[in-house]
Amino acid sequence: MNLRPYLEFAVQSAYEAGRLTLGYFGTEAARPESKADDTPVTVADREAERLIRGRIEARYPNHATLGEEFGETGGSDADHLWILDPIDGTKSFVRGVPLYGVLIGLQIDGVCEVGAAYFPALDEMVCAATGEGCYLNGRRAHVSTRSLAQGIACFTEAASFQEHGRAAAWERVLDAAGSARGWSDAYGYALVATGRAELMLDPIMNPWDCGPFPPILREAGGYFGDWSGNETIYANEAMSTTRAILPEVLRLVEDR
Repeated sequence: MNLRPYLEFAVQSAYEAGRLTLGYFGTEAARPESKADDTPVTVADREAERLIRGRIEARYPNHATLGEEFGETGGSDADHLWILDPIDGTKSFVRGVPLYGVLIGLQIDGVCEVGAAYFPALDEMVCAATGEGCYLNGRRAHVSTRSLAQGIACFTEAASFQEHGRAAAWERVLDAAGSARGWSDAYGYALVATGRAELMLDPIMNPWDCGPFPPILREAGGYFGDWSGNETIYANEAMSTTRAILPEVLRLVEDR
């Protein structure tokens, strides 16, 4: 399977959507509304997702799409599913924090094969496709070789571990890790894939938050999946780390 055209398409789509969001970043137009689930959304979220969907419909009209803002739309070729988050980290976006990202993943026959994560305010593009390697701004990227004791553990929301019954597991991680930093949302996973952090943990996640990261971490020599060692985007939780320290991390986070 030649995945390179899909990868190039995902990268270009994420880039164009990201540049669109920058037109709103740090402006009054980025003022959020509250969705039914009490999470924030802005006009930039919606416009960026419309842009990506429009590109998919023009290039791959038969493919299915799942996006945070407009749900799932089916095509005749449902074996190809594009998974979109037009702004991952909307809370960061509306506060002018530059760690938000545009996420695009492609799932083929149930396997995430292509991913692009673009961080517009930083102008960082992390992307991968199965068999093609992982890249940060065009340079090959790999996970860290550090131990957990020497490493950095990242997280999104400190209170979420208690809220979702993972407080004890998180405390064990904190005791084992060299340090912990709240470099949150998608950016934490990108940091692990590019060797700038060793672990990212979220006790609650949606599929569109995860779409690009299985191939990105896999091609970088790492792991992305649930807290039990299964590569998936549908576990309502997520973890990324290096293959070397994965067994240690799994022991730390297991239910006891």
